[in-house]
Amino acid sequence: MAKADVVAMILAGGQGARLGVLTKRIAKPAVPFGSRYRIIDFPLSNCVNSGIEIVGVLSQYQPLALNTYVGNGHPWDLDRNNAGAYILPPFQRAGESSWYKGTANAIFQNKDFLDDCNPKYVVVLSGDHIYKMDYSAMLKEHISKGADATVAVYEVPWEEAPRFGILNTEGDDAIVEFEEKPKEPKSNLASMGVYVFTWSSLRDALIRDEEDPNSSNDFGKNIIPMLLNDGKKLFAYRFAGYWKDVGTISSLWETNMDILDKPEEINLVDRSWKIFSRNPVKPSHFIGSEARVTNSALTDGCRIYGDVNHSVLSESVVVEKGAVVKDCVLLPGVVVKEGAHIERCIVDFGTIIGKDVKAGPKVEGEGPYTNHKICSEGICVFERGLKIKDGAVIPANSMVDSDVEVPDDQSVIESTFRV
Repeated sequence: MAKADVVAMILAGGQGARLGVLTKRIAKPAVPFGSRYRIIDFPLSNCVNSGIEIVGVLSQYQPLALNTYVGNGHPWDLDRNNAGAYILPPFQRAGESSWYKGTANAIFQNKDFLDDCNPKYVVVLSGDHIYKMDYSAMLKEHISKGADATVAVYEVPWEEAPRFGILNTEGDDAIVEFEEKPKEPKSNLASMGVYVFTWSSLRDALIRDEEDPNSSNDFGKNIIPMLLNDGKKLFAYRFAGYWKDVGTISSLWETNMDILDKPEEINLVDRSWKIFSRNPVKPSHFIGSEARVTNSALTDGCRIYGDVNHSVLSESVVVEKGAVVKDCVLLPGVVVKEGAHIERCIVDFGTIIGKDVKAGPKVEGEGPYTNHKICSEGICVFERGLKIKDGAVIPANSMVDSDVEVPDDQSVIESTFRV
C-alpha cells in the first residue's frame, strides 16, 4: 500500500432512489452526465487536479458498473507507482454486519485501509455532485488554521437553507454549530459534503461513534457535533464556484441543461482543470445533410438525421429523420425513431423511442406512468432497455418503468431487453 500525506475517500455507495429507474441497475455516481462523463468523474478528476494521488471509492449499491468504470484509475492517471484508485466495497468481518450503515460507518469500516496509508489528512467526498474544486487550497487553509476538521460550504438562497445541513460560524469562519435542515436557519452556509480531517482526530471520533448504539453513523449528524462538543477546532471553507447536487430527476436534468446555458460557469472544456473520463472507442459522430442541431452537446458514435435542439446526447445515440428531440438528455445507445417528438425527457441506456411517439410537457393529462413523487417540471424519464410502442402518447411527469403494472391496453412498452 502506498503511503501518502493525503488520502481521499469518495462515498459512492448510495442507492439514489430519487433518480427512480435511472439507478435501478447502477449506483448514482455511475449515471452518465453531460454527454461524455459519469457523475463520479467530477470528484475523481478534482482529486487528480488537486494533487491527491491515493483515492478510495466506497461502493455498495449495484456496484458492478461503477467498479468496472473506475477500474484501476487509468483515465484519471491514478494507475502509477505510489498512486492508485482503490474500490472499497463493504465486506463481512467476524461477528459484524457488512453493509455500510452511514457515511461515518463507511469510513470506519475502511479504517485499516487508511491506517495502512498512514495519512496526516483525509479528504471525504460525496460521489454525486457536479463541481470543480481545488481540494489543495482547502487543505492548505485547514493546515494553516491547525484545524481538526474543515467543512466546505456553499451560500444557498435563504429560502432554500431549510433543505440543507447548515453550519453556523463566527469570527474567522470557526464553526460553532451544525443544524440538519433547520426550520428557521441562522445561516445560509450549506454543507457541501466535502470534508478535510486531520486523520488522528477523525480516527478517534469514528471509533467512539461506532461504539454509540444510538448513533446514525453520519458525518453531519454525529461526527461534526461530536468534534464540536469535544472542543476541537472546526472551520468552514467557503466555495463560490459552480456546485450542484444531482440527487433528483429535476436537478439532474437542470444540471445537464446548464452545460448548454451556463458554459462559463460549468465549463467542461477548461484545459486548466480537465474532467477526465473513461470513454468507449467509437467512430466520430455524424450529422446528416438534412439534420438540424442547435445548442446541443453530443459525442462519439452519435448519428443525427432529425432535429436536435438544446439537448445533451451521450455516445452512440441515433435520431432518425423526421424525429424531434428538444430539451432532452439521451444516455448511451438511445434510438429515437422517425416522427417521434420528445421534449424534456431523460432516456436511459439503449431505449428505443418508437415511431411517432409524443412525450413531454406538451402532452397534457395523466397516465398510468405518471409519477409526481419523482418527476416534476414536465420531465419524463424512461427506463433502460425498453422499446416504446409506435405512436405512444406519454404525458408530462411520467416515469416509464417496466415494473409498473398497467393494463395491456394502457402500456406504452412494446418489449424489454437487457442492456
